[in-house]
Amino acid sequence: MSPRLAKPKLSKAADPDPTSTRGVGDRHVACAPLRLVRDTDRRVALYARIGADGPTVAKQVRELKTIAGQHGWQVVTTFKDKGTTGTEHRDDRATLEALLEGAGRNEFDLVAAWSVNRLGRSLQDLCGTLGELHAKGVDLYLHEQGIDTTTPEGKVLFQMLDVFTKFERSIIQERVRVGLARARAQGKQLGRPAVSSAVEKAILAKRAEGMSMLKIARELGVGSSTVQRVVGTAEGAWVSS
Repeated sequence: MSPRLAKPKLSKAADPDPTSTRGVGDRHVACAPLRLVRDTDRRVALYARIGADGPTVAKQVRELKTIAGQHGWQVVTTFKDKGTTGTEHRDDRATLEALLEGAGRNEFDLVAAWSVNRLGRSLQDLCGTLGELHAKGVDLYLHEQGIDTTTPEGKVLFQMLDVFTKFERSIIQERVRVGLARARAQGKQLGRPAVSSAVEKAILAKRAEGMSMLKIARELGVGSSTVQRVVGTAEGAWVSS
């Protein structure tokens, strides 16, 4: 009978430290701790927002709670956004911003929403939101699209959206350039319309009294850039003369 081989003992120094530095060539790069989360331990935040069509907020929350129970997720908080208009920007949706702040504080591991159009009103806006979640290590579940970024297939979503965002941005920039070139060819004046001569005289008079440009702009109800342009033009003409 062969002798039993003793199991090698690992000292604490040999245990991998997820927050330690790892050598990359001649450098050492700090590695963030790995977040290994089981389905039964996964903390989920529900996000519901009413749209022009689709289910009510109450129905969205009810269905998402059912799905969370089926997966064994622990619902830790629910965000309900009252935004309904299609022109609403993400900066005007305080509830969505609160969700992103909670993700940054590591209050949950997953965000569950009814549909992809609940998280953004444009592709660029949507990609910005998903990019922030991804950067903070928070996964995403979208019920209608059947997307779950805890799976390998779902993680491809972030890569695809980044490509589409860059594509949309390039299209917008090209359209702006074409529009400006067309306007110049047609002899149209670009930029803000010039103020009247009476306003220009008032700006120069107040400036001669020693008033600041910001105060002039407030008193006359014009933009500070307009005051700067008028004053700069007058001072340039005075120097050249």
